[in-house]
Amino acid sequence: MNRVSIEKVPSYDYEEVSAGLQRLLEPLGGIGAFVRPGERVLLKPNMLAGKPPEAAVTTHPALVREVIRLVQSAGGIPLVGDSPGIGTQRGVAKKSGIMAVVEECGAEFVEFARTTEVASKGLFKRFEVAAEYLEADRVINLPKLKTHEMMTLTCGVKNIFGILVGAAKPAWHMQAGFDRELFARALLDLYLVRPPDLTIVDAITSMEGDGPSSGEPRHTGLLLAGVNALSVDLIAAELAGIPKHLLFVEQEAVKQGLQGVDRDKIELCGVDPKSLAIQPFRLPPLSDVQFGLPGFIKNALRNQLTTRPEQIADKCILCGACVKACPPQVITIEGQKLKFDYRRCIRCFCCRELCPEKALTVRQGILLKVFGGKGK
Repeated sequence: MNRVSIEKVPSYDYEEVSAGLQRLLEPLGGIGAFVRPGERVLLKPNMLAGKPPEAAVTTHPALVREVIRLVQSAGGIPLVGDSPGIGTQRGVAKKSGIMAVVEECGAEFVEFARTTEVASKGLFKRFEVAAEYLEADRVINLPKLKTHEMMTLTCGVKNIFGILVGAAKPAWHMQAGFDRELFARALLDLYLVRPPDLTIVDAITSMEGDGPSSGEPRHTGLLLAGVNALSVDLIAAELAGIPKHLLFVEQEAVKQGLQGVDRDKIELCGVDPKSLAIQPFRLPPLSDVQFGLPGFIKNALRNQLTTRPEQIADKCILCGACVKACPPQVITIEGQKLKFDYRRCIRCFCCRELCPEKALTVRQGILLKVFGGKGK
């Protein structure tokens, strides 16, 4: 069973948040179940953009502050970091109020500045993610419960998208953006690279409508927590009244047989959801995961923003292994060359992984090379 804890927390008053967190984590074993003395514990809030806390765009600083305090009480060394979608990391941290509580508590603010290439066992074979995320001994995921105009819901799993740095975020929107199911698979592959040890959802004030940044704050007065972020997200969606057919990440997780999305195997602790009587969230009109751009612009941006496989002519023996390995079947052999249909290529790099001659390389688009390449 995957356990998800729910607690009522009526406001962001520090004392109420502190007491609510204690109640929330008790059924999960308390903070001591997740933090050992001396461990470097990364808190990963939602720092999408430099908005004030009352806008409900970012994780509220009161929750960040009290989780820092909990980590310190367990002897851990708290770090706080994220890569925002808009603005600089420090600028967003200051405007959202997160930097103030980091400094108040004597925690360390970690800028996601270095990237590390990691392999994935999913469809998408490689990601370049923040090295700081991978190097932490523990990760506590602190998402905000919000609607999302591309994926309906953004919560625990989607919050891990923040370990992509800089231009890598729009690059992945372009790479996996043919349809929501494919983008959902990319999100899951990224999440499974290194799942967080604990997810605590800020749902004291959530967001409904045109999320994740242009919706309206919605007071829900709750905190949710669990080890499996998929289970936490499923319960969060249930509380928000979001129909299952609009939960694209969860649907893809079911197809993959991942643990955490079988509702019958989720044990709820704390407050009984039936006692909450939360009205269903107002949902956004779903938009294209490639930002609703015209086709000719999408194709141009994909080539400029994304990485793509490319033949190494003097190594390639034209054995056809890549042709057979390509899920969308976009590789053909023409004469002595491999031809890639980059308009349909999903950049999963199965071709490169399965090439027996190591005859495929990865070429970066110009914009990605300039703004989102490997860190120093």
